[in-house]
Amino acid sequence: MVKTTGSGWAVFANGDFRLFGGARFLTGLAYQMQAVAIGWFVYELTHSALALGLVGLAGFLPAMLSALVSGHVADVYERRIVGSLAFAVQSVASFGLLAYALSGATAIWPVYALVVIVGTARAFANPALQALLPTLVPATLFGSAIAWNASLWQTASVMGPALGGLLYALGPKVVFAAAGTSFALASVSIALIRHRPAPVTERPAVTWATLLAGIGYIRSQPVVLGAISLDLFAVLFGGATALLPIYAASVLHVGPLGLGLLRSMPAAGAVTMALFLATYPLRRHAGIRMLRAVMVFGLATLAFGLSTSLPLSMACLFVTGAADMISVYVRQSFVQGETPDEMRGRVAAVNTVFIGASNELGEFESGLLAAALGAVPAVVLGGAATIAIAVLWGRLFPALRDRDHLLVQK
Repeated sequence: MVKTTGSGWAVFANGDFRLFGGARFLTGLAYQMQAVAIGWFVYELTHSALALGLVGLAGFLPAMLSALVSGHVADVYERRIVGSLAFAVQSVASFGLLAYALSGATAIWPVYALVVIVGTARAFANPALQALLPTLVPATLFGSAIAWNASLWQTASVMGPALGGLLYALGPKVVFAAAGTSFALASVSIALIRHRPAPVTERPAVTWATLLAGIGYIRSQPVVLGAISLDLFAVLFGGATALLPIYAASVLHVGPLGLGLLRSMPAAGAVTMALFLATYPLRRHAGIRMLRAVMVFGLATLAFGLSTSLPLSMACLFVTGAADMISVYVRQSFVQGETPDEMRGRVAAVNTVFIGASNELGEFESGLLAAALGAVPAVVLGGAATIAIAVLWGRLFPALRDRDHLLVQK
């Protein structure tokens, strides 16, 4: 067994991790700022809700359609270079949005085209970087590295939308320029990482067998399959984010300011828990703690669904974010640490699609259920379903339930 011992702060003594973490923070800011700017920009051009929905589709589809290829690329080529090039492409796309905003044109298709480019580049960056992280730090610091990486991303997720909205007051051009600069700096940071893996002496041919190897590996590993599928179904049924505007307007009667507070709470809880886990890494009973965290997520979601008090609702959402971070911490440790290095890119690509699908489909499922039953019953049923899933997964995946340490020495 490999235990995650030592101070969580020791990971920052690693210069490669500092560069990696800095890139993650910069890209998190860029994604969030740019999402706010694109949303406002598209709506100003079209005044269409459908046009806004198509922006999300344009960003998600490339990740789903290119998952098999992007994972193969991450396993065949140097991940540091793949990540750096992907961020460089996103920087070019952001400056393309800047040029389009400066042009004064009103056609919407160029915006969608540039969003597709950003989404495609992101689809290649994510598996490469997920596979790169475990190679940058010793196994004893891997749990802390996962937690710090998540806390940097979540912090950017809290700051990014506010910063994007603030800069948008100066015009969309300012936001696109800031995002393009952030992506460029992240590209340089990843390129400066000193870690150099052993060169691939023989690159496998691109066949269905090699492309589908990541899916096959996940199916053969009950711990990894259980962790990924648990997160998929928990978020699919338990996510209440899509219904927050309804709660703010019709249940809590708190208006836009209250909506902003509600939306910030899950990220605040996630950051707090990530910082705790980074300082005090989880050492024992990883599997059962993941299952319990999902149950807490479901309970907090159920309580939020029944709440008519803004402070209580904020507290419930804070708990959902903290509980979800425990699940993310354990799942990512299994996915990134359990997988052989030569398979990490393809497994990470499948994991990325699962995460994206659970978020996108979860919002769709919440909307459909709320339309049929009402917002409160939809959230309450979703929380109850998440609790049931955690109990069921404990029975279906005993290897996950009984897993003790985060990492097992091969």
